Amino acid sequence: MEERSTETFVNRDDPIPTIILNRSSPRPQTPTPSVSHKRIESHDSYPSDTEIPSRTGGLRGRLSALKEKARIQDHLVEKILAQVVPLDDAEIPQDDPLPGRTAKPNFNLPTMSNNFRRFNARIGVVFVFQARVIRLLAWRHPTHTLSFLAVYTFVCLDPSLLPLLPLVILLVSILVPNFIARHPAADFDSTIDQVMSIGYSPGGPPIAPAITVKPAKELSRDFFHNMRDLQNSMEDFSQMHDAILRLVVPRTNFSNEAQSSALFVVLFATCMFMCIAANAIPWRLIFLVAGWTITCLGHPSIQRQLETAHKKHVQPQEEKAMTWVEKWIERDVILDSAPETREVEIFELQRLSGAGEWESWLFSASPYDPLSPARIAGERPVGTRFFEDVQPPQGWEWSEKKWALDLWSREWVEERIITGVEIETEGERWVYDIYDEQTEKIGVIDGSTLSKGKTTDMSKRPKPSWEEGEDGDGRRGDWRRRRWVRLVKRKFISRDAVP
Repeated sequence: MEERSTETFVNRDDPIPTIILNRSSPRPQTPTPSVSHKRIESHDSYPSDTEIPSRTGGLRGRLSALKEKARIQDHLVEKILAQVVPLDDAEIPQDDPLPGRTAKPNFNLPTMSNNFRRFNARIGVVFVFQARVIRLLAWRHPTHTLSFLAVYTFVCLDPSLLPLLPLVILLVSILVPNFIARHPAADFDSTIDQVMSIGYSPGGPPIAPAITVKPAKELSRDFFHNMRDLQNSMEDFSQMHDAILRLVVPRTNFSNEAQSSALFVVLFATCMFMCIAANAIPWRLIFLVAGWTITCLGHPSIQRQLETAHKKHVQPQEEKAMTWVEKWIERDVILDSAPETREVEIFELQRLSGAGEWESWLFSASPYDPLSPARIAGERPVGTRFFEDVQPPQGWEWSEKKWALDLWSREWVEERIITGVEIETEGERWVYDIYDEQTEKIGVIDGSTLSKGKTTDMSKRPKPSWEEGEDGDGRRGDWRRRRWVRLVKRKFISRDAVP
């Protein structure tokens, strides 16, 4: 039975925890040197030479059984995910691949596991860079930090030096160390006085192998260090993400409309000011002072003073400042109290039956006039058969209890430039389809005007309908419609409601 140590990693200089087998007389372990790219071995982790032949077959059998068990578990998890998550490429929206590039594979556990191992073996350089930046800003080596501030000052005072910065970093941080690695200094005994006068000379052929960057080997010390740093980075990102959401989202998503509106006004005024005064602002001086200030705040002694000052002076005034801001928002930001209202419409359609009677057909959002696209294409009208089934638009609710008949039928017909219909300006305000076989002109016919006899030129007057006493001269079409209107208002959703 194996016993595993439970010590956690603190930094890259700590020894890696080793696996210790139960032995009758364990040997004391020697400290492991912190040299990268070297295999770390613990003789206590292996049985003696006399025990190897007797356990080889058993270990191989146990390893093969573990591999088979892991393979079965992977297949089982894939089957479960296939039932929960749509793993088909056709069901998951994906971006089209760029020309000359292959499409990305779909999600599966073996690819995910392989990619994670490859990523973890190569991510170490990022964590090393992150650690060096932290040490630089924390003043671990003051000479390094002051050198950084000197370079930053030159760049701020003369921004044209900024393109030179990556080239200098390439020379000093990559090429020079690689050359020194190929041409190392001679190793002399420093106790001899005569040797001290011999300096470094790069002449001659290279005497050392070149530095190569290799991924960390799996289950090595660097591999587990990368896993530790990746784990901690994910936690740091999650905490930073949640902190930003707590700070920004409640003030910008208009859950508190007064507060978000005040922020909008302040940002809009700032944008207007920046549009006018951006050219007059000394940006070089601002960036110079900001960089020095941020770097100096990272000094341990200054941080201790800031913490003391924050507890003594800032915290007691935070509540007063927030109270003053809330009173200003409550006093100066005025919001609309009444919800927005709009008028919606619905058209009642009726069709002429074979017996000559009008039958209620449905309620539609379109008037289904003779020249509508749906009518020309031969499509049936779309809608609902009963008035009670008509629903308000999404995000709105009824502001009135009942529908009202639109008595101004001529206005909505003229607004839509509908032709081939007869308008009823009195009574039930129906708008009929009209068809006249004796004339090619199809227009808007006012039934009340025709009944009063105001059109005197009989040769130019369109033929009236049979409802007006001239049954043989013209007939109405198969459809008639009228318009109903009703007011709706925006739904009120409290800021505490979760969508």
